Amino acid sequence: MEDHTFVVGQVFPDVKAFRNAIKEAAIAQHFELRIIKSDLIRYFAKCATEGCPWRIRAVRLPNAPTFTIRSLEGTHTCGRNAHNGHHQASVDWIVSFIEERLRDNINYKPKDILHDIYKQYGITIPYKQAWRAKERGLAAIYGSSEEGYCQLPSYCEQIKRSNPGSVAELFTTGADNRFQRLFVSFYASIHGFLNGCLPIIGLGGIQLKSKYLSTLLSATSFDADGELFPLAFGVVDVENDESWMWFLSELHKALEVNTESIPRLIFISDGQRGIADAVRRKFSNSSHTFCIRHLSESIGKEFKNSRLVHLLSKAAYATTAIGFKEKMAEIEDVSSEAAKWLQQFHPSQWALVYFEGTRYGHLSSNIEEFNKWIFEARELPIIQVIERIHSKLMNEFVERHLRSSSWLSVLAPSAEKRMIEAIGHASTFQVLRSDEIEFEVLSAERSDIVNIGTRCCSCRDWQLNGIPCSHAVAALISCRKDVYAFTEKCFTVDNYQKTYAEVIYPIPEKLEWRKTSETDMDDDVLAVRPPKFRRPPGRPEKKRICVEDLNREKHTVHCSRCNQTGHYKTTCKTEMISSIEQF
Repeated sequence: MEDHTFVVGQVFPDVKAFRNAIKEAAIAQHFELRIIKSDLIRYFAKCATEGCPWRIRAVRLPNAPTFTIRSLEGTHTCGRNAHNGHHQASVDWIVSFIEERLRDNINYKPKDILHDIYKQYGITIPYKQAWRAKERGLAAIYGSSEEGYCQLPSYCEQIKRSNPGSVAELFTTGADNRFQRLFVSFYASIHGFLNGCLPIIGLGGIQLKSKYLSTLLSATSFDADGELFPLAFGVVDVENDESWMWFLSELHKALEVNTESIPRLIFISDGQRGIADAVRRKFSNSSHTFCIRHLSESIGKEFKNSRLVHLLSKAAYATTAIGFKEKMAEIEDVSSEAAKWLQQFHPSQWALVYFEGTRYGHLSSNIEEFNKWIFEARELPIIQVIERIHSKLMNEFVERHLRSSSWLSVLAPSAEKRMIEAIGHASTFQVLRSDEIEFEVLSAERSDIVNIGTRCCSCRDWQLNGIPCSHAVAALISCRKDVYAFTEKCFTVDNYQKTYAEVIYPIPEKLEWRKTSETDMDDDVLAVRPPKFRRPPGRPEKKRICVEDLNREKHTVHCSRCNQTGHYKTTCKTEMISSIEQF
């Protein structure tokens, strides 16, 4: 019914189809319905506008569900002006309108729903109605948030059954068994991290937007090619110091079970005190640094100056103390307040040159990349979020394993590219040999001292990144050494293939799940209820800050009674005090 016209004798499969058609016509043609009689065998309605003669009557045919129009009287004289909202445009109707769009795009925003309905039907509906329709539509397609929490115990068992050695632990709180925390790490991820990844772990959290408030915590690393490698993730009802301590405790347990000794790790985060304390207590032999991307964003927001962001990045990546101090001096020239603000972060926590150890070229965590994996699923029930991560991990492991099988180089592509560039530059250098391990490498601009025994160069690039710099390559080639043998093992193709050697197996569909503990426990005990913290309905309020207002000089109030600043005449206490003294 594209034109939304009706004729006497027109037939519909059933009463539901007829009701939907008449509702669609009323919305599209901008008139309101007043239903006089509506049941399973008859339907009688007229135009709601006073004086409009339009009427329609339909009945069910005998011994059949088919509905037919019996009479259609008059034509609309109402002007059809129902543009601002429509009684027939109910939440259920909006759900039917957006359902297919929601399946294609989980992040179909309420404002886009409003736009599409107006574009197609020419009516404006309230924002809150669109928001409710989206909530109900997501629940119809993916299940309710409450169902998601109830399915968690069975889902955790399925993870451990289908992927032996994996960790999937669920924690509840209170007598009513409310969800508190969930920790998941697949065995393939643990094995890949311990046997092939860089010894770096990025930590971060992302707020989920389902019906109940919760936060997804994640621990990610880098593979030999510098790609994101998710190691573990968890969901907590509240992100705080206690939840981070718990998360890192569970991560430590998962690693400890699978290795004789946990390697010295480098943790990168946004610098929360809770994360720093948890790293110090649970991984005492490891280092904790600030993510330079987060620090740059912070200084940019604080001082609204893009040059400061650029200079901070240059200072962070400086390989010499002189270069670092030069950039810090430039920051001081641009803004002394910014330089003072930066003093709260010790350079060893974010600057490459003052870090003790090797950063392998990574000063930022890859949490933002991981967040992209689950960005579209943030509004779904908790079980759907986990399923999305599992599905993405499963596909990435297969694709990367197949991709690496055709690599013929010693190093992974990104590291191999750096090595080839270093070899190209090395051919233009002059090498003077001091002894078996020490060399002086001369170029047109400078000279550098290379020690192949300690694997360091005066330019500091080799020891900071783990791959021989062009000066080191020149020295190694001069004494006929294999440059690849002096590269950190974590950059090799062999390590990359070990990273993805294990498989992440699929998890059976929900219909095949079996309650593993039903012989020992009642269903009531296994049922997990949602957390108490629930997201308020409607669109979250945003505090909009005007940059001009921030820079505008504040107005100083002046009292006309006592000639002082800081208050008005009506709030002046001088007269009040003199009155009390007179009394």
